[in-house]
Amino acid sequence: MRAYRRFTVQPVLPEKIHSLEALAHNLRWSWHQPSRDLFRAIDPQLWDSVGEDPVKLLTAVSAERMQQLAADKVFVRRVELLHDDLQNYLTADLWFQNHAAKGEDVPSAIGYFSAEFGVSQTLPQYSGGLGILAGDHLKAASDLGLPLVGIGLLYRHGYFRQSLNAAGWQQERYPVLSSNDLPVRRLTDDAGEPLTITVDVSGREVKAWIWVASVGRIPLLMLDTDRVDNDPEARNITDRLYGGGTEHRLAQEVLLGIGGVRALREYCRVTGHAKPDVYHCNEGHAGFLGFERIREYLAEGHDLNCAIELTRAGTVFTTHTPVPAGIDRFDRSLIERQFAHFCSGLPLQRILDFGTETYAGGDHSRFNMAVLGLRLGQRANGVSKLHGAVSREMFNGLWPDFDETEVPITSVTNGVHHRTWIHPELLEILEAHTDDSDTVIDGYDWSAIQRVDDDTLWSLKRQLRASMIHMARARLSESCKVRGLPDDWTADALNPRVLTLGFARRGASYKRLTLMLTDPERLKRLLNHPQTPIQIIIAGKAHPADNIGKSLIQQMVQFSDQPDVRGKLVFLPDYDMSMARPLYPGCDVWVNNPLRPYEACGTSGMKASLNGAANLSIKDGWWDELYAPEFGWEIPSLEGITDQVERDAAEAEYFYSIIENEIIPKFYTLDTHGNPLAWLKMMRDTISDLGPEVLASRMVRDYVTQMYAPAALSSAALVDDSQANALAVWKERIRRDWDSLHVVALDTNVTGRVAAGDQLEVTVDVRLGDLSASDVAVQLIFGDVDNEDKLHNIRKYATTPALEADGVTRFEASIPARYSGQIGLLARAVPSHPLLASDSEMGLAAVVTG
Repeated sequence: MRAYRRFTVQPVLPEKIHSLEALAHNLRWSWHQPSRDLFRAIDPQLWDSVGEDPVKLLTAVSAERMQQLAADKVFVRRVELLHDDLQNYLTADLWFQNHAAKGEDVPSAIGYFSAEFGVSQTLPQYSGGLGILAGDHLKAASDLGLPLVGIGLLYRHGYFRQSLNAAGWQQERYPVLSSNDLPVRRLTDDAGEPLTITVDVSGREVKAWIWVASVGRIPLLMLDTDRVDNDPEARNITDRLYGGGTEHRLAQEVLLGIGGVRALREYCRVTGHAKPDVYHCNEGHAGFLGFERIREYLAEGHDLNCAIELTRAGTVFTTHTPVPAGIDRFDRSLIERQFAHFCSGLPLQRILDFGTETYAGGDHSRFNMAVLGLRLGQRANGVSKLHGAVSREMFNGLWPDFDETEVPITSVTNGVHHRTWIHPELLEILEAHTDDSDTVIDGYDWSAIQRVDDDTLWSLKRQLRASMIHMARARLSESCKVRGLPDDWTADALNPRVLTLGFARRGASYKRLTLMLTDPERLKRLLNHPQTPIQIIIAGKAHPADNIGKSLIQQMVQFSDQPDVRGKLVFLPDYDMSMARPLYPGCDVWVNNPLRPYEACGTSGMKASLNGAANLSIKDGWWDELYAPEFGWEIPSLEGITDQVERDAAEAEYFYSIIENEIIPKFYTLDTHGNPLAWLKMMRDTISDLGPEVLASRMVRDYVTQMYAPAALSSAALVDDSQANALAVWKERIRRDWDSLHVVALDTNVTGRVAAGDQLEVTVDVRLGDLSASDVAVQLIFGDVDNEDKLHNIRKYATTPALEADGVTRFEASIPARYSGQIGLLARAVPSHPLLASDSEMGLAAVVTG
C-alpha cells in the first residue's frame, strides 16, 4: 500500500540543548567541522545511516538519548559554544563590511538567481558543476559577509539517483523529497501565515510557496508549486530538475525569473532585508527576471525605454557554456503564448526582440536565453579567461561592427569553497591562528603545507587514499547487489598504496569519458603492472535523455567488469557531493580530457588540487590559465586534426605516455624512508601556490569588485529619474540619427615606414550629421595587419575634436609608434556617454570608408 499523506513527528528537544535545532537548520554545519563533530557525537552510527543529515538525525534519535545528552554538562556546553559561535558568524563584520568601511564602492544587496544550487547532499537541488558552483558562491559570499540572497526552485524529486543494470546501462529513479526532512522553512508573514507568490504560466495562474534555506548568512529562497490549489500540471512545474519537455522547461524558467523576483520582494518586505540593486543571472535559465523588473519600473511610472535602462544597469549575466547546443532556446510561438498579456506597457514584439538570434546564421524562429541575458544585462562574463574569449567569439554576431576582443563579455574564473572541499585533517594543517602574513588568506596559511615533514605528509595522503577506498568499496558492493552480480571481489577492490587517478564529471560526449579506452590493452598493462600499477576511479551521470552519454558510461562499466580489470578500474554510480568529498582527497592525479575549448571551467580539478592532487588535463577551462608544471601535466590539444577519431587517438597517446614516462616514475621513485620526494614537492606546491588562485572567496571578491560594484554604481547613477530618462532619450536619439554620421577621411604623416618611437600625427574628418561631437568618441584602431588587411591584436587610441568647417569636424591625435612590424590603422566613431559600460554597448560603429 502507498501512503496518501506524509508527515514527520519531530521529537521535542530538551531546553538545555534546544539550540541543536538552530544549528541543524543553518547549512553552515556542512562546512563547519566542529558542528559536524557535534552531530556525530549524538549517535555516530545513526549519523552515518541518515547520510550525515542533522535534520534527519534529530528526527530519528530517541527521546531517551536526548535526555541523556541534556544531562551531559560537557555536551550541553559544546552546544552553547557552537550556538554562540554561529551567532557571532552571522553578525560579525567580515571582508565585505571592512571593504565598504574603507570607502570602496559596494552594492546594497545582490539577488543571485540560479536553476540549481549544490550546497549540501542534504538539500539535493543540483545536477552537476553549475549547481555546485552556485552553492560554493553562496557559501563564499556568506564567509565574506556579502548581503546576497539566493533565488531558485525547490524540486520535489531533485535530480535523479543513478544506478546500473547488469549490462552497465544507467538507470534513473526520482525519490520524493519531503520538505519536513529538508533544512528549509516556509517564508511567513508577521502573523505566521505562509506567503505565496503567483505567476501567470501560459495563461493560467500558478501559485508557489516560498521556502527559505539558511546558507550561513545567506538566505536561499526556493519556489515550490506543489500545492493543492494548483492544477496537476502546475503542481508538476517544480517536480524535477531539468526534467520534462520544452514547455515544462519554459514554465520552470518563467517561475524562476518572474516568480523569483516576486519572491525576493516578499522576502525583503517581511524581513527588512535591503532591496538588491544588483541582479545576478547565473546562466540564462533566470533571464526572464529582466521582464519582471521592467514591469515593476513601468508600474512606478517610468516609460519603457527608461525602464529598460534601469533594468540593464543593475543586471549581471554569467554564461556557463561554450557549446551553443547547451543554451536554452524556445520556439517563438511558446514565448508569444507566454508573454502575450504579460504587461501592457511592454509590447510583445519588444519581448521577442530581446531573445531573437539576429546574428548571421541565427534562427529567427527561436528565442535564445543567452541572447536575452546579454541584451538585458549591461555586464556579462564567462567563467574562465579562455571561456570569456570563446564566448566573445560565439556571440560576436550580436556586435558585428566590433572586433571579437571588444565584445562586452569579460571573465571571472570560477573557484571552489575550500572549507567544503578540503579534507578536514588537511584543512587543520593550514588553519592560521594569526592574520599577519601575506600567505594567510581567509583564515588559512597556504604556506603551512611547506613546513610539514615528508613522513607526516605522505602518511596523511595514504590515510586519505585508504578512506576514499573504504567509501568506494561500500558503493561497489551496493552497486553489485543492485545489478544482480556477485560482490565478493569488492572487499579487495583498489589498493591504498597504488597510484590513484580520478575522473568524475557529467557524461556529456565532449568530456570524452572513454578517451582512456582508445587502446584498452595498453591501459590494462598500466593497471596490471607488477611493480608500478595505476588504478582509476570513475564516476558521473548522463542526462536521462542523453543516450550517447549513457552508452559511454556503459562502455566504461563493461570494461571495468572484465576479470583482468575488475577492482583496478572502477565505476562508482550516483556521483554526488557525499561521494565527491572523500573522492578528491583520495586521488593522486585528477584527469580531465575534454575537447578543447568546450570545457567552460571544470572546477572538479580545482577541488582535487586543493587536496594536493596533480592535474592531468587538456589545457581547457581554468587549467588553460593556471597550468604550470609544478601543479601537474598538460595533455596537448590537437585542434589542427579535423578527423575526430584521429584526434582522439593522438591525444590518447599523450595521455598514456605522460602516465608511463612522467607520472609513474615521479610517484614510485622513493627515498630510503619510502617517501616520493618529488611527488611530495608537487603536492606542497599545488596546495600552497595554486590553492589561493582556485578559491571561491577569490571568485566572489572578483565579482564584487569587477561586476557587482560597477553594476551598483550604474544603478545608483540612474536612481534620479531625470538621469534614467535622459539616458533613454539620448540612446533613442543616437539610434535614430546614427546613419547621418559619416567618417569621411583619415590622414597621417606616415608614408610607408616609420621608426619605432616616432610620433604619428593623425587627423580624422567626421561629418556628424544630426549628432554632436559630445555624442561620439572618434577612435584610432591600430593592429597587426595580415595579407588580407585584417587587423589583429588591436589597440585603441582616443582623438579630440579640433575644428569644424563646412559640416565636417576634424579630430586629432598624436600617437607614439610603439609596436614594430606590419601595422594597420583604422578610424571609427562610436557612441559615447558616461553611463555606457563599454564602447560596444549599443552595437553601433561607423568606420572610415573610401
